[in-house]
Amino acid sequence: MAKRERQKAKLLYLQKIFLERTDEEHPLSTAALIAALEEYGVSAERKSIYSDIAELCAFGMDIVRTPERAGGYYLASREFETAELKLLVDAAQSSRFITKKKTEVLIRKLEGLAGRRDKSKLERQVFVSNRIKTMNESVFYAVDALHEAISEDRCVSFLYYDWNEKKEKVARHGGREYLVSPLSLIWDDENYYLAAVDRRDGVLKNYRVDRMARLRVRPERREKKELSKSFDPALYSKRMFGMYGGEVETVLLRCENRMANVIIDRFGTEPPFLCRKEGTFDAPVSVAVSPLFLAWIINFGGAIEILSPGWVREELVKLAREAAAAHTGEPEEER
Repeated sequence: MAKRERQKAKLLYLQKIFLERTDEEHPLSTAALIAALEEYGVSAERKSIYSDIAELCAFGMDIVRTPERAGGYYLASREFETAELKLLVDAAQSSRFITKKKTEVLIRKLEGLAGRRDKSKLERQVFVSNRIKTMNESVFYAVDALHEAISEDRCVSFLYYDWNEKKEKVARHGGREYLVSPLSLIWDDENYYLAAVDRRDGVLKNYRVDRMARLRVRPERREKKELSKSFDPALYSKRMFGMYGGEVETVLLRCENRMANVIIDRFGTEPPFLCRKEGTFDAPVSVAVSPLFLAWIINFGGAIEILSPGWVREELVKLAREAAAAHTGEPEEER
């Protein structure tokens, strides 16, 4: 009786065999296919295999027969190419917001989409190093819940925490629950961020998803006034440095010509370059002015200079002086 019940799933098992065991270098003969089905408790005759293969081809599988007289059958093309699977494996490995455990699970699943030969190529890449990854397993499911809230036009609530010097989680605002209208999820600098409007003060803010706890999709609807049609996640994230908030300004930068790659890599090709004879060009860029943006400018020494507005230039000088003051003299432990 069990074997008869399995006959109903014969096509599914045959599909599984072609996906997992065959490729151009590893065709399976009719006899081998029958033997493989037996492993799953499914009996088959040679004639039924031919009709089953025809059925799978009609379904859309690209099954090819080798030209040799005593040849076999293999799956010639797949939904994902090997190069695409390698990119997905690399993305899972390098992403900070996916835990080490979840990374390994995802990679195993991606390997299942490859053929026998290509699976071995992915296995050689499967190396989860000791790079820093989030320890918050719930982040994977929080992202899904946030997508659900956005699509259903709902608010979300959560606790938001920081780490203290004792490596303890400390909830902000004494454990007060945040209530926000989510606008968009943004993946920046290997982390997931939520751009959302705080329902208390109506200000657009960014929240690291891996620092959320007790996330809930709420019954409250997002207020229409909070859902600005002009909000562009791509433009918004480009203005931010490390998703660090700040006042948005058009900052005029004077750059040495060798900095052209740097400016284009960070801001794209949209900002106009106003070339000058002195081997420099000016570029007006729209950014959220923050310590991270100013530190980014300082990183290039005098190769990039802020021309205007004046208050942004002054903030950079102030930041540089504070950093210099903190590093003047001997460290305390050596005094």
